Amino acid sequence: MYGVLRVLDGAGALHRRDPDRCCHIRKVLPLENALTGFKAWISGRKRYHGGLRADVSTLEETDGRLKIDPLARFTRQQIEDYLDRYHLPQHPLLEKGYLSIGCAPCTVKCGSADNPRAGRWSGLSKMECGIHRSPASAASRNSVSSAS
Repeated sequence: MYGVLRVLDGAGALHRRDPDRCCHIRKVLPLENALTGFKAWISGRKRYHGGLRADVSTLEETDGRLKIDPLARFTRQQIEDYLDRYHLPQHPLLEKGYLSIGCAPCTVKCGSADNPRAGRWSGLSKMECGIHRSPASAASRNSVSSAS
């Protein structure tokens, strides 16, 4: 994978000129590799994040693999109450103003209770990295072998 990164993003600036491709090679491809051989995976998507996530199902099948989103129906308050009840820590970046946490170059401190993902890809129309799309359809859109 590092060889691919050196070839496709040797200067480390791909996120500025082609954020979709950057997400594809840094997130989508590694996740697909990690999920090889597994019939299910668990994700942390939540409906209260809004946008494309407003209707997230708790269970779905994509490309023959079950995806489980156990937090999909939880409100932000329910998650906070759960963390308090079981003395679980918050993510340390939440205390620093990051309401949604993604890759370092594409995440900024901002967001609100109404739009916690506002800090992701700030200034761009991009809303998702692609790891929650069908790998088969993502592969056809983002072939690594195509020229950048």
